[in-house]
Amino acid sequence: MEQSALFEEPEIKTAAQMAVLVPYPVDKAYSYGIPEGMNVQPGNYVSVPLGSREVPGVVWDDAPDNVPAKKLKTVVAKYDLPPMPAVQRKFIDWAAHYNMAAKGAVLKMSLSVPGALEPPKPVTGYRIGVELDEKTQQGLSPQQQRILALLSDGLPRRAAEIADQAACSASVVKTMTKKNILEIVQLYSSAPCRKPDSYKSGVSLSEDQQSAADELTHYVEQDSFQTVLLDGVTGSGKTEVYFEGVAQALKQNKQVLILLPEISLSNAFIDRFKSRFGCAPALWHSALSAGQRKRTWRGVAEGQTKVVIGARSALFLPYQDLGLIVLDEEHDPAYKQEDGVIYNARDMAVVRAHMGKIPVVMVSATPSLETMMNVWQDKYKVLHLPDRHGGAQLPDMHIIDMKADKPGRQEFISPPLKEKLEQNLEIHEQSLLFLNRRGYAPLTLCRTCGHRMNCPRCTSWLVEHKKNNRLSCHHCGYFMPVPKNCPECDDKGSFAACGPGVERIHEEISEAFPEARIIVLASDTAEDHEKLRQILNDIRDHKYDIIIGTQIIAKGHHFPKLTLVGVVDADLGLAGGDLRASERTYQLLHQVAGRAGREELPGNVYLQTFLPQNKVMQALSKHDRDVFLEVEATEREAANMPPYTRLAGIIVSGKDEQLVMDTAKALGKIAPQGKGIQTLGPAEAPFYRLRGNYRRRLLVRADKTLDIQKAIAGWLGQVKVPSKIRIYTDIDPQSFL
Repeated sequence: MEQSALFEEPEIKTAAQMAVLVPYPVDKAYSYGIPEGMNVQPGNYVSVPLGSREVPGVVWDDAPDNVPAKKLKTVVAKYDLPPMPAVQRKFIDWAAHYNMAAKGAVLKMSLSVPGALEPPKPVTGYRIGVELDEKTQQGLSPQQQRILALLSDGLPRRAAEIADQAACSASVVKTMTKKNILEIVQLYSSAPCRKPDSYKSGVSLSEDQQSAADELTHYVEQDSFQTVLLDGVTGSGKTEVYFEGVAQALKQNKQVLILLPEISLSNAFIDRFKSRFGCAPALWHSALSAGQRKRTWRGVAEGQTKVVIGARSALFLPYQDLGLIVLDEEHDPAYKQEDGVIYNARDMAVVRAHMGKIPVVMVSATPSLETMMNVWQDKYKVLHLPDRHGGAQLPDMHIIDMKADKPGRQEFISPPLKEKLEQNLEIHEQSLLFLNRRGYAPLTLCRTCGHRMNCPRCTSWLVEHKKNNRLSCHHCGYFMPVPKNCPECDDKGSFAACGPGVERIHEEISEAFPEARIIVLASDTAEDHEKLRQILNDIRDHKYDIIIGTQIIAKGHHFPKLTLVGVVDADLGLAGGDLRASERTYQLLHQVAGRAGREELPGNVYLQTFLPQNKVMQALSKHDRDVFLEVEATEREAANMPPYTRLAGIIVSGKDEQLVMDTAKALGKIAPQGKGIQTLGPAEAPFYRLRGNYRRRLLVRADKTLDIQKAIAGWLGQVKVPSKIRIYTDIDPQSFL
């Protein structure tokens, strides 16, 4: 035998070839050999060689490329997990095609926690060790009896989990173990929300709520696709209604996904869920620890985790047996992912439900125009909740014309609103001042030369934050100390703060009402989940008289003593000419108005506006949502805009400004134009520079019958794009920045 043969690796015999998709920006699944004796089927999670690395992947349904055996790499290992369901693989394929994204990049959203593929390390758990007679049980302490009641379902739990759910200390668990009442078992990071109690009674429902709940439960029982709009005014108890649908899905041993647009909404929601179903739901959002994400992902993939509450990315988790999807606040723009894989979770949820033959429930007091169009065309079923729960009334709406009721110099609160705030303080009721603008002032300029402090990386002004004496960019995170001298003319102390942010409103209100307990609530004042929870609890417990907040306070919260809402700048969202500016402004102001008077105390809302005759202000003041939507629909149809046509945004981005302009110009020259399709641009994006990248955009408008993805793919394929340039395709854009 030649010496070299001693060092040759033994040949691995392969039984077959399979296509494996890896979670990287690739457009196809690669062929790999299957080692003899390894039983592999589509959906299996595997480890495969990719270049010099071993990476996770999923065996895909695509036919392999029949690579010659000598060139074929083989699957390294198969993970001990149930296969990714066929419906999930089909959904990933569809989402990649529709959003014009790489198939592997979409898979990455489903395979976002590679560490969860490995079995978790064991931890110590406890379960009932011996069966006790009734007399012995009666001799146990109340804490010990609660522990036995908790563990009577046979599920072992960690000591901390037992202590939390049985309201005792972990030492009680240890004592019961020493007495052999409990025994130790090895637990493998038990999945969250394994056994919610679907038969636990919820709150008493009104006649309208019960009728809606019965119909929704019927759709879940049918185990077939149906899109349902749960349309109810703020405070009508929509959550309790769809909880009945959740309970029905759980009775059928199905998994449930509840999507929320913002993490901040999950605080109060978790408490309501625990009260209704006896355990906490599994959470899925960016603020979770790596360990929490691992447990939730694996619990979902194994089918043990029954209910997930999460942000938009939770839609792509690999559910084993999904039975219901709920989108709370379905109109919210936060459901649109604007970077990476660009997609709208609202629309993708409908597709996922259709593929899985399950119901999807859209929940809103202010449905999007697209959703209402589907209702008008009888594509979606609608369940109405016209009244607030428990006899509470909708708040009275008042318009304050800021041209007539002018605030004092360097002030932003009108005299009528200040008077109402004072009256509310006297009767010990809470008030909310809403301004969707963080910081102290949105613009800082030099009074001597007019120089404006801009972000060096973005086309945006730097926002002043007095708390830390900084100027910050809210787009890229850049910040700097407030300079003492103007960088343009070197004049000292010449800077002026222009316009209000919530910090400036706090300053004004503190001077006007020095005895009031005031708090500012914005995303940068509640640094983490726990602090936000504490602030919200303090507001609920009436530890503050006046709350000054951004959109973080606008929706989903229930404060019994809050009876007055003042919108500082109701016109703020109407500027800029965005397609959905009026619709978004109406939705946001309607939501914040809904915080007032949610129990027996009547509520009042005051809108400060320079446009009192604007259709948004008139619709809000008259509680006339449907008329507003009909007018908005008529205007969109006349302008040939969605939902009557389709749009796609093409964004050309790079650090070389000239290269960006040349690439955009080359695309513009051969852009699709003709019957049923029109391309506008290229033009500078409203945020021409963002995070150091220059940006130009083109906008494609097409008839709804035209395959816009096919047209765009053919067009973009004709231009050689420089390696330093990135082109983003945004199908159905929600923002035009």
